[in-house]
Amino acid sequence: MLILLSLFSICSIMPSLSVHAGGLDLKNPVILAAGILGTTGASLRRAAQEGAGAVVTKSLGSAPREGHHGPTVVQVDCGLLNAMGLPNPSYREFQQEIDTAKEGGVPVIASIFGSSPEEFGRIASGLQADALELNLSCPHAEKYGAELGRYPDLVEAVTGAVKARAHVPVWVKLTPNTADIVELGLAAQRGGADAVVAINTLKAMAIDIESGYPILGNRFGGLSGPAVKPVAVRCVYELASALEIAVIGVGGVSRWEDAAEMIMAGASAVQVGTAMTKGYGVFGEINEGLSRYLERKSLNLEDIKGLSARRS
Repeated sequence: MLILLSLFSICSIMPSLSVHAGGLDLKNPVILAAGILGTTGASLRRAAQEGAGAVVTKSLGSAPREGHHGPTVVQVDCGLLNAMGLPNPSYREFQQEIDTAKEGGVPVIASIFGSSPEEFGRIASGLQADALELNLSCPHAEKYGAELGRYPDLVEAVTGAVKARAHVPVWVKLTPNTADIVELGLAAQRGGADAVVAINTLKAMAIDIESGYPILGNRFGGLSGPAVKPVAVRCVYELASALEIAVIGVGGVSRWEDAAEMIMAGASAVQVGTAMTKGYGVFGEINEGLSRYLERKSLNLEDIKGLSARRS
């Protein structure tokens, strides 16, 4: 009996990792990022079962796309370069995968892209997901992503069009390939966004020095992984300081320390992308590390959220 009471006492003081972020209630703040294992409902469901607080699908458009010709992914010293080109079967053919993903018991967020506010709105009204993430930040797809998302007026218009037709929370994923990401965040907020997601990949390139040819089939791609984390932390800090809506941090999060840093910068939750190369166990590792850290410091997530701004 004494042992049981001791175990109960230990469990009762463990800090909760549950958060409310961007209109969603999450059991923990660690989310699978868009495009990573989001190609099937089964892989999304497994991420949920392995500890993700929510999962984001690959980006879905109006029509099927094959994407860029290969190579589409290359490993570099500081992370990964990818130029997938938004391959997808179209949103009409993906609903069953979303339904399968929901069996994981966590919110399923559908990432969507389009070339105009009207197209975004049409896709949004045709999907049944727990939330929508607007891809206004892909750096390597002509007429999509950052080609719209670098203009504040278009960010506001797209967000407003989706909010007018969707009945779920709307998140806007912002590009770091801009002079002022706060301006883009404010535009999303004016459009009615429930949260912004920062950041997408940095536009980058790799060259084969033996042949002189660009390695990626598309020449340019997006850099992700550890190299972009300091940029992401800065963007999260600036956005959280200026916006009234939630900020979801993404970019180089692979350990619990990275997640804590993002939250201290002002993030309500974080997304994990490139670190999935470590396997599904990364969710449990980050959650356990965060929990032990908070217990050791006698803090909760709300205590450390935005801590850096309060100490500046």
